[in-house]
Amino acid sequence: MTISMYQASVPPLVRSLNNLAAILEKGGAHAEARKIDPTVLLNSRLYPDMFPLTRQVQIASDISRRGVARLAGAEAPGIDDSETTFPELVARLQKTTGYLETFTADQIDGSEERSIALPVGNDTMHFQGLPYLNFFILPNVYFHVTTAYDILRHCGVELGKMDFLGKP
Repeated sequence: MTISMYQASVPPLVRSLNNLAAILEKGGAHAEARKIDPTVLLNSRLYPDMFPLTRQVQIASDISRRGVARLAGAEAPGIDDSETTFPELVARLQKTTGYLETFTADQIDGSEERSIALPVGNDTMHFQGLPYLNFFILPNVYFHVTTAYDILRHCGVELGKMDFLGKP
């Protein structure tokens, strides 16, 4: 059995972002139930030199959206990084997953060797499609989703491994 580029990209990314949305909803409910100003959680970070929760979510969204678009040879629409509430972050993730779900297997499959140029500051990283997916997109998204989970867990939100993994 083989796995296609579409199967290896869109479904896992959609699942991770949907799980993150559910985690954020629990974070918002936690803040409300304990009468904690939600901005305390949204601005929390694991260490002073790391991004806060809000930025972790935005980055997971951006890498997913732009990554799949590049695999398809398309240009991803931009999303302003203006979210300041849990519902706004959840809406951003829903918008991102909605966008990812517009791609078809025909657009992604066969992109294993597609040349990908990734601007990074004043530099450009170059990948072929499969290494771009396996060694850049997926690890980055999982890193930022995990970090968002960890921030909320550290702040006392009752989360477990199944919140990160999602229901089978």
